[in-house]
Amino acid sequence: MTNAPQPITETELHAYVDGRLGTARRAEVEAWLSANPVERERIDAYRRQNQALHALFDPALDEAVPATLRVVTARRRLPAVLRIAAMAAWVLVGGILGWLLRGPEAPMPLATNVLAQQAALAHVVYTPEVLHPVEVRAEEESHLVGWLSKRLGREVRAPRLADSGYELVGGRLLPADNGPAAQFMYQDARGNRLTLYVRTDAGGNRETAFRYAQEGRVGVFYWVDGPLGYALSGEIDKPQLLRVADNIYRQLNP
Repeated sequence: MTNAPQPITETELHAYVDGRLGTARRAEVEAWLSANPVERERIDAYRRQNQALHALFDPALDEAVPATLRVVTARRRLPAVLRIAAMAAWVLVGGILGWLLRGPEAPMPLATNVLAQQAALAHVVYTPEVLHPVEVRAEEESHLVGWLSKRLGREVRAPRLADSGYELVGGRLLPADNGPAAQFMYQDARGNRLTLYVRTDAGGNRETAFRYAQEGRVGVFYWVDGPLGYALSGEIDKPQLLRVADNIYRQLNP
């Protein structure tokens, strides 16, 4: 009597992506994926998400700890909460000062702006998706725009980007730190994707001019237009991303 093969669970698939399966079970999962190409594509998309997240946030781990921060954290009499607060403050201040010293053409670090940071994170999480990149596809654009407008409490629109070489894929509802946010996804003929992130309040930022932030390969142009904040994210060069952002702004402000 032989033992029936154990079914592959979703937890094991995630462990496989993270490299945390034992050798024997990993071989079984790989054999199962070879026989299930749709699942193989889904797992490959998870891998690409992991790589994009590492590209976005790993550089922060390699940054040198400021000397002042080392002094503060060495004072053991400080309560743990105060030490953590001091660390966060020094990282934020150091990032801002470093950007200012680099000159006006340098991209603002993402950590200094919540709108840009949330948009970039949503971009790297959802653009690698193959089967479910959006909740509502472009074929239901009217429903998508109406639904997102209702949830945000403001009228939102999905700009037309065909003249910039991109077509609407669809969109989704996302959580933000102060309520819901919307994401519209676009794709060009080569499969490159851009995302437009829209949220209310924009973290108290009232800067209406375009600002640019970059982390790893992801660039973000963000701005505030009335009650809404917008952030366009993509892995394309800065001038090209700016042209698309300008196209979006002109459509929203005819």
